[in-house]
Amino acid sequence: MNNSIKSKFNIKKIGLSVLILAGIGYATYTFFLSSPKEEKKSNQGAQTVVSVKAVKKDFPVIIETSGNIVSANIVDIRPQVTNIISKIHFKDGQDVKAGDILFTLDDRADKANYEKAKALAEDAQRQYQRSVELLKQNFISQATVDTALANANSAQATANAAAVVLSYDTIRSPITGKTGVINVFVGQLVQPGNVVSTTTTSASTTTLGAMVTVTQLNPIYVQFMVPESYMAGLIQLQKASSGLGVKVDIGNGKTKEGKVFVVDNQVDTSIGSVKVKATLDNADNTLAPGRFVNVTLQTQLLKDSIVVPSQSIISNTSGDQVYLVDDENKVSLKKIKILVQTNGYAAISGIDEGARIVVEGKQNLRPGAKVTESTAGKTDDKPKESKEGPAATH
Repeated sequence: MNNSIKSKFNIKKIGLSVLILAGIGYATYTFFLSSPKEEKKSNQGAQTVVSVKAVKKDFPVIIETSGNIVSANIVDIRPQVTNIISKIHFKDGQDVKAGDILFTLDDRADKANYEKAKALAEDAQRQYQRSVELLKQNFISQATVDTALANANSAQATANAAAVVLSYDTIRSPITGKTGVINVFVGQLVQPGNVVSTTTTSASTTTLGAMVTVTQLNPIYVQFMVPESYMAGLIQLQKASSGLGVKVDIGNGKTKEGKVFVVDNQVDTSIGSVKVKATLDNADNTLAPGRFVNVTLQTQLLKDSIVVPSQSIISNTSGDQVYLVDDENKVSLKKIKILVQTNGYAAISGIDEGARIVVEGKQNLRPGAKVTESTAGKTDDKPKESKEGPAATH
């Protein structure tokens, strides 16, 4: 009897232990194994995106455009009289200063004509002085003196004209610059005109151009076009004390800086653009007229603008919009207005500073959808930009 009771008690004890162990096992399974599945199930509908916060900052509007280098001054050297070249005083590509002699023409005939005219002028002046003395003694009339004066003035004018013709035989550089290729030779007959003929014993070559071209290389100009919508802003910045600066890419990662000195007063209606010129230092002669370059200039500065990546903006028939992410990680479409959009960034209105907007992963989003931030593509909250700042390409 006692053994039967004791056996039943042991069975109950064992059954209770099994139940307790089963309960502990179920709790462990539920906590450690079921929880991740439930969490995964709860996040199964969230779409992975990359988002950033809109920031408020001064937004420099920078234009990147192409231009070409033009000389500040370029002169084609041509003869003013018909004569033969007796001497060339420089070499091809030589640096010259204003006033330097470039060519000497055969001046023998012109020098003789000048000496003759000068002698006649001096004689006429002496005749006039004698007539003045004779008038004082009442030997001649005032009319005779007047005629002598006229003759003296006429002779002097003739001598002055002969001096000018003689000066044409010495051709000087009117500017400081660099000479180009010499298109004439010693002994060649040159004459006024736009065509210089170069003739040798073996061949005949006609060169359309000048005896030589002198080009000012320092300072040098860069000329480019900007959209007419920027014209007013450029003029205002040009009037500022700091002026309107430009940067020119000269290759190999190097740039030259300069200042805009003129914004044209007319718009080219065929392309809707206005011509701008800036001056550059070119002491190292790295820039030559005709070269094409990339030009960067700041047209205006938008103060305290809301700046977002252009990639975040959705443009369609409904207008421009962005996806906003709220505190519950749900997205909603918000209409915005683009003030300026340049090189990957946009200054906009319609959202507040600090608003989180979707940049990547917005293709399949719908308003009200839940999102989760991508860890692989996660970036800091501020849009990044280059050292040059945002730039518009035209």
